[in-house]
Amino acid sequence: MSKNSGTKNIIELKNIVKMYGDVTAVDDFNLEVKNGEFVTLLGPSGCGKTTTLRMIAGFELPTTGEITLDGKSISNLPPYERPINTVFQRYALFPHLNIYENVAFGLKMKTVESTYKNENGKVIKRKEKLSKKEIDQKVKRALEIVDLEGFEKRSVDTLSGGQQQRIAIARAIVNEPRILLLDEPLGALDLKMRKEMQIELKSMHEKLGITFIYVTHDQEEALTMSDKIVVMSDGVIQQIGTPEEIYNEPQNAFVADFIGESNIYNGKVTGKMQVSFCNHIFDCVDDFPRGTRVDVVVRPEDVIMTPKGEGMIDVVVDSVVFKGIHYEITVLSGDNEIVIQSVKNAVVGDTIGIMIEPDSIHLIENNVTTNDFDGVITKHNTVEFADGEFECDLTKLFVGSHYDEDDNLVDKDGNVIHTAGTEVNVSIPVFGCIEMSDDAEEGGVTGNIVSLIYKGDHYQYIVRTENEFDFIFDDEDLWNENDYVSLIIKKENINLTLK
Repeated sequence: MSKNSGTKNIIELKNIVKMYGDVTAVDDFNLEVKNGEFVTLLGPSGCGKTTTLRMIAGFELPTTGEITLDGKSISNLPPYERPINTVFQRYALFPHLNIYENVAFGLKMKTVESTYKNENGKVIKRKEKLSKKEIDQKVKRALEIVDLEGFEKRSVDTLSGGQQQRIAIARAIVNEPRILLLDEPLGALDLKMRKEMQIELKSMHEKLGITFIYVTHDQEEALTMSDKIVVMSDGVIQQIGTPEEIYNEPQNAFVADFIGESNIYNGKVTGKMQVSFCNHIFDCVDDFPRGTRVDVVVRPEDVIMTPKGEGMIDVVVDSVVFKGIHYEITVLSGDNEIVIQSVKNAVVGDTIGIMIEPDSIHLIENNVTTNDFDGVITKHNTVEFADGEFECDLTKLFVGSHYDEDDNLVDKDGNVIHTAGTEVNVSIPVFGCIEMSDDAEEGGVTGNIVSLIYKGDHYQYIVRTENEFDFIFDDEDLWNENDYVSLIIKKENINLTLK
């Protein structure tokens, strides 16, 4: 539970969809943000997090769905009518203005509604600009919050990247927004400055007491600063939770792989709170029915090294890398790699033992064993599905059928079976039945690799076709995300049934 769990929601996104032509940038996005909460949208480039932030700000409008503030819809309000300010990665400071003038710029443009009574007692409302004294008080307060008091007369050109970022934040908070949006604001800083600014941003959030919605692809930033993290991929929310929940209880292999470092394996539940992976049966705390296929997640820091013969299994040390605060040690259990993070060193080539405690093994149900599509038989005795066309064995559809010498499909009596236009269900196993090629003409369909996850002795890939059909499969070879590939599927691996 976050520290703000007892407060009311300030903003809600309900069933938000954002389309750009035929491309879905954000799909069925639902989020509740509590007043004063620090919420981070986390995900790889192109996952839809900045688009979501821009919809909250009002720079983009949802295609469908609703955004509410204090329960009232703001979906169609322009940005200037929303009590929201945004800090971008590019600070866009005015080089010809000093620090004070940069921060005061928005206040000088701002008007507030004042109420008066004339001599006849009639109430008169009119918009007025802020006084010089009011502007001065607000600017000084904003500069105090970002620890730059006394810098008012300095030129922005004399500031470091971290100081410029603070000025951008001061310029945003001086308008006293109820919500501050931050779009990768630390992206232009070096590593040391980023770490310092993470702590300072968290401190600013606590001083201000307003709602922060932060966008980043940096897992450490999200874990360090957030009350709540929203992990996104392909425009879809993968998981929402506290930093501890996201790290310790990932809901799928993507989250486990994206947040921190993980050992991920294909596993199978063999008994009550027992799971088989890496050629061994381990005790665990997750209870799934016997036979359930699972993704097994073990964090490297949770693998304990022991002398040979004193652990659960013996392994061979394959590599050792010193990382400053720990050693990263890769060991082999058969063909499976296991990564260990330990303050203790190991010697390459040695056999050692390892222990993994039951509560360090996290299971995620994964019963996806086939790729299933709707298909149509062509006049060439091939099958079209998922943007592609493949050779297939149509004798699987009709008992006793075979191909004659003219390559016609015939029944057991030799009568031709006309199959062109027949609708079928297509099923292809995930394991060992799909190959990739960089030759676009070699396979039956082409697409881009949109995901890859290492699973100990192989990679799990997702290849997405032009019309967004996804193929999930395992491959021992390493390819790169976004590679354009063709998929080779042998006809004996394509299973067909009549609709």
